[in-house]
Formats: sequence, C-alpha cells, structure tokens
Amino acid sequence: MANQKLTVGLVYGGKSGEHEVSLQTAYAVMNAFNYEKYEIIPFYITKAGDWRRGALLSAPLASVEQLKLERAEGGTKAALDTLFGKLYGEQTLDVLFPLLHGTFGEDGTIQGLFEMADMPYVGAGVLASAAGMDKGVMKKLFEHAGLPQVKYCYFNSTQWVQTSHDLVRNMETELGYPCFVKPANLGSSVGISKASNREELEKAVDLALQFDLKVIVEEYVDAREIEVSVLGNDEPIASVPGEIVSSSDYYDYAAKYTDGQSEMLIPAPLDEEVADRIREAALQAFRALEGCGISRADFFVRRSDGHILINEVNTMPGFTPFSMYPLLWRETGVSYASLLDRMIALALERYERRSALHYENS
Repeated sequence: MANQKLTVGLVYGGKSGEHEVSLQTAYAVMNAFNYEKYEIIPFYITKAGDWRRGALLSAPLASVEQLKLERAEGGTKAALDTLFGKLYGEQTLDVLFPLLHGTFGEDGTIQGLFEMADMPYVGAGVLASAAGMDKGVMKKLFEHAGLPQVKYCYFNSTQWVQTSHDLVRNMETELGYPCFVKPANLGSSVGISKASNREELEKAVDLALQFDLKVIVEEYVDAREIEVSVLGNDEPIASVPGEIVSSSDYYDYAAKYTDGQSEMLIPAPLDEEVADRIREAALQAFRALEGCGISRADFFVRRSDGHILINEVNTMPGFTPFSMYPLLWRETGVSYASLLDRMIALALERYERRSALHYENS
C-alpha cells in the first residue's frame, strides 16, 4: 500500500464567470503533480453545467484546450457514476480536488455534493465555502471575531427596488464618495465598480445586480493591498505576506488575469511587527470562517496611520502560475508540488476525523 498511487479526481470548469480561470488553474495543477505519487481523473464541468469525465492520466495533458472534454464518452451519467461510486461499492477515486472558482464552485454547493458522495476533498468545507463566498455574511463573522474592516452597506435586489433612494442617501452619509460596489457572491473582482457620485453609484449597483441578488458597497480607503496564504486544519499556518501593486484603481478581473499590469511584491516590504500582526489576523479570519485546508486572506493597510483592515478571505484562491497563493508559499519555503501534497494530506486527515463521528444514537 505504501507505494500505491492515489487517484485524484480533478474537478474544474463550472457554471460561473470564472470558468476560464478554473481551466488555467487546472492546467497548472495538473502539470505540477508528481505522477509517481498520483494518477489523475479529470472531471470537466461545462458552462452549461454538464459533467464530463476524462480518461485516467499518468501524465499531464498538453494544453488548456485539451481540458475541455466536451466530447467525452458517457456524458454526465458516466462522470457522476464515478464520482458517487463509493456509495454503491465501486470506488475509483481516493480524493477529489476541486479547482472551481465563483458560483457553484467555491460557495459550498459542490462541497455539499462531495459530502453526499462521502468523498474526501481538498479545501474548505460547506460552511466556510458558503460564508467565504457571501461577502455580507463574511463581514458579519469578521465583526463577531473583532477584526477591523472598512465601513460597508449590504442589501439585496428587493431592497434596492423598494428603497433605493433611502439606501443611496444612507450610503452617501455613511460611506461617502468614492466608494466601491461589488456583487456579494462573486470572486475575481467580477462586477466591481468604483463610484464617485450618485449617478455612478446607481449604475454600479445595477451592474452588480446583474451578477448577484445581493450587493456590498464599501467606503474607499487609501491603502496598500496585502495578502497572506493560509494552510491547515485545526492548526493552520500563515505564509509571508505579499503586496499587490495594481495599475488600476482596484485589483479587478483584468488586472488579475489578463492585462498583466499589476505587480506582486513578495515578500511585502513591511516592518516585521506589522507583518506578524497581519499573519495573525489571517489566521484569526481563517478560524472565524471555520476554515480548513486552504485560504488566502486579503488586507488593507491604511496609508494615513498604518491601520490593518481585513478585506476578505478567499477559500479557493487561484493556482495559476502567476497566482499569489502558491507564490507566497514558495517564498515561505513550500514548493508547488509540496503544497499539493499537503493539501491532499489535509483533505484526507479531515475526512478521517469526520468519518469517526456518529450521526445517530447507538
């Protein structure tokens, strides 16, 4: 058994605006696996939500395009038969490795499916994933944990239709201009706008509501953007901090994935005491969300007074070759391949502990 390879189900694609990001991540991870330890079964979820299962791989595919298994035999039934095989005695997989970003990927939805399939899986569980995806819920958990953050307003589409005038006046009073408008449940900064007046604010809210039914509006702070990677279950560890220096007003989807105009400073040029406080706050945020496996915590360090503000936690950070999460661990002394090993080990550890629980009285 010591030399037996683990079979990893790599799940990617998905019904979200971050479908292409997921493909990039899956390709990077597939190329980083040690195929003397693992063999891979790719599971591609199309933009329409159909599942496709690929053949067992003992080496990575040659291109991102080959990950799009549109014509895989058996369709959704074959893919789900493999995924749920353990439930009827035909287990093929040892662990699932989701690389899905955004809606239906890191919001607890797919994690709940894996729980029902009784399979170990990499990353956060249902609760942390759902809370980490909903920025409003996440901010309430941060408040409860005593983590300082920017001022914000949180409302849904019905409230906007019925009381938009009152909401706008409240935001102008509490937040002022400029401010940032975000869909509550979308990652990679999709749908974010900066508003400098009432007209721009109303347009920004309308745009955000095209992507989600709930909206977060935050005050603007002149601040440095600092990120920390977290790894672990009950005893998580934090990486060195990194800094994002963006060419745009905010680190949006284009800055992250397409225009190449943002710069990463790793490690971030911070005083040691400040860096330690940020790392501790990252662990505190991880625990506030009941995190497990991995996360990346994003902070603002206000330029005027150096005050540290938690921005958000991402429970499924990107793993593209230029993503902050693996780069921070590399600087901390953990290679890409070792990081994947640890993530899988954490998934198996968490599954083993949960499997020992009782769900009915004896």
